[in-house]
Amino acid sequence: MVQRLARRGLLEYSLSNSRNDEDQVVIEPQVADYWPKNPPLSNTDVLVLSRFAYMRRRGNDMVLESPRAGALFRICNPKIAAAIAALSTPQQIRRFRRQDGFPGIELLALLVDCQILFKTEATTNRGPRLAEGDHNLFLWDFHDLLFHARSTEGRHANPVGGLYPYAGVVAPLPAVRPRWPGKKIALHKFSVANTNPISPVVKILHERHSSRTFDDQSPITLTELSRVLDSAARVLSTWKNNIGFGVNGPVVEYAVKPYPSAGASYELELYLAVDKCKGLARGFYHYDASGHALLPIAARIHDLEALLTGAKFAMDAPAVPQVLITIAARFGRISWKYCSLAYALLLKDVGVLTQTLYLIVTDMGLGGCAIGTTNIDLFAKMTGIEFHVEGAVGQFALGRSSKSGAAEQQRRAGRQSRSPPK
Repeated sequence: MVQRLARRGLLEYSLSNSRNDEDQVVIEPQVADYWPKNPPLSNTDVLVLSRFAYMRRRGNDMVLESPRAGALFRICNPKIAAAIAALSTPQQIRRFRRQDGFPGIELLALLVDCQILFKTEATTNRGPRLAEGDHNLFLWDFHDLLFHARSTEGRHANPVGGLYPYAGVVAPLPAVRPRWPGKKIALHKFSVANTNPISPVVKILHERHSSRTFDDQSPITLTELSRVLDSAARVLSTWKNNIGFGVNGPVVEYAVKPYPSAGASYELELYLAVDKCKGLARGFYHYDASGHALLPIAARIHDLEALLTGAKFAMDAPAVPQVLITIAARFGRISWKYCSLAYALLLKDVGVLTQTLYLIVTDMGLGGCAIGTTNIDLFAKMTGIEFHVEGAVGQFALGRSSKSGAAEQQRRAGRQSRSPPK
């Protein structure tokens, strides 16, 4: 029973003072399957804080956490907080035991298990950044990994989604920004004077909308799915370039796809969770953009169901999408070049690709809907890839729109078209 409760993140664990039974530290699981573990530590081991670990105030509590950790630690004793802060420099456990406020070997082991602390060498030429993990982790900046882990689902226990947490506290902003003062230069007359027929691109932009209900009696076909992927995400060409650090500088490979990408990084990959597609078996697939092919991934049925159901709830839809495209990123592809803004650029690329998918499905008469959240822990389980190496950063539901959904969109568009210009 305890294990089942733990798998649902319904347990907290405490380390107490044996003298007065007061909590010293309370462990709050952040991932569903967290279970406390105590890896062996010896007096000769040298420990140091992860560069991703941080301590902050939460209400009246002090919490220690990390985007890499499966749990956060609520520090109830200020002396323990001070002792942990001392681990910003490497400390041998034998010497650390002698310091005032030593937090105990059990807590240190739990922090090592959560990757808030890690073992290192007393003297190393590698530097603490490279000593902490592999090259994939080395490329991450602190703020980028924290934003990735806390702005998605799967690796924290915070509320997620459109919950209106500040309703009744702060008034909502208006839909349209109030005008700046000064003389207005009206542009309507120039638009009316243009007698040229509307371009196909503008027409598609105006027709683009989100479809949350799909016609499961006539699902999308493999031919249509192939066309969407070919038009939006296929590799069109590749090339190489020396980036200019002398004759022996690294040669970087580049690709060209239909949508723009920061620094021609093209770090995004597409994974398809297929529920209903005529000509394609239900399952989980990776899109090989170079070979224009789908490669099946042996994901568990339970995980596939969870991924599709999560998209259904995120869209507030009556059923799961026919095809759910998960947009994933090979993070090192973009963070190898960019400092401080790698994740921000990546999200801009996600937006560009999402709009490209919208325009393609609109042109084809299909339906699509961007989804604002994704579960990075579930994606890691389905692919077997650690969340900091290649992870989910966006989702897009795809299928054939139902007639009721299309009619509702037409009514909505009609109301918008009748609104007078201001």
